[in-house]
Amino acid sequence: MTRRAPLTYGAAGVDIAAADESKRRIKALVESTFTSGARGGFGGFGGMFRVPPGMSAPVLVSSADGVGTKIKVAIEAGRHDTVGHDLVNHCVNDILVQGAEPLFFLDYVAFGRLVPEVLEAVVRGVAAGCRENGCALVGGETAEMPGLYTPPDFDLAGFIVGVVEESGVISRAGARVGDVLVGLASSGLHTNGYSLARKIVAERMRLGPHDPFPGAGGSTVADVLLAVHRSYLAALRPVLGAVHAMAHITGGGIPGNLDRSLPDGADALIDRASWDVPHVFRALQQAGSVSDEEMFRAFNMGVGMVVAADEAGAAAVMASADRAGIAAWHIGRLVEGTGRVVLT
Repeated sequence: MTRRAPLTYGAAGVDIAAADESKRRIKALVESTFTSGARGGFGGFGGMFRVPPGMSAPVLVSSADGVGTKIKVAIEAGRHDTVGHDLVNHCVNDILVQGAEPLFFLDYVAFGRLVPEVLEAVVRGVAAGCRENGCALVGGETAEMPGLYTPPDFDLAGFIVGVVEESGVISRAGARVGDVLVGLASSGLHTNGYSLARKIVAERMRLGPHDPFPGAGGSTVADVLLAVHRSYLAALRPVLGAVHAMAHITGGGIPGNLDRSLPDGADALIDRASWDVPHVFRALQQAGSVSDEEMFRAFNMGVGMVVAADEAGAAAVMASADRAGIAAWHIGRLVEGTGRVVLT
């Protein structure tokens, strides 16, 4: 009878030494995000965070998301330190829509083959996003799953928890007919529409990640497509009391997100001429022969957040955005209707 060689976890494709090296690399990055509410240290089985004192009726607001196939651009470009930042900012914006400020964040990164340098770069981006938004990275999970992911592919997801006073919760119920709609500028594609964008760039433009993006002043495809998803926390935190409702413009574009923030009996009339659509969207549309309707369903078209407020509130929002260095425009108004978003 032939004796078979003993198997190891490494022979099955899981490198425990790489996992240990990864933990060593990210420890300082994680600890750099700890805020006053963080409890415990790096490497615990569960992350701990103290609910902020002094709140009379705190409501926890949570969200989970990913960055979609933007990861493929990062992998192809060999640039992994931006998608983690994207992830945090996306999640921060999602809970900001309900008036919540972030408390803590957790990440999940799954590889076919764990590469400590890549994980370190991803977590560096997560840590940068956490520091920008004042939230603590209190935990996460790194998984190596040979046979499920094909190297160099990996996946990334994030989980955020924030808090808001119950009296300060923002919802569609606060919006009303007559409200002004303010659009805040995006920093690019953010984290949506990348399956279409990548197809256009690769098959119609025939460009690789390191080629110059047409009309982008020498910036490469990677520079343009990996621009970090903008956080609107700094711009909107000072004026949340003036906001009636908000919509984070992600997958589905303005029509597929603003309708989630409309009160019963109201339509949103959006004037597409009220802002200049950034070059990247116009270039993708032209190269892909994409219809206007499809562009507005797939991409944010230069508007990353829409805020509903009365005239005075809208002026306050625009002034606060300007102080934060973010362009903002009156892009429409709420009128009587049936919950539709109408682009004119």
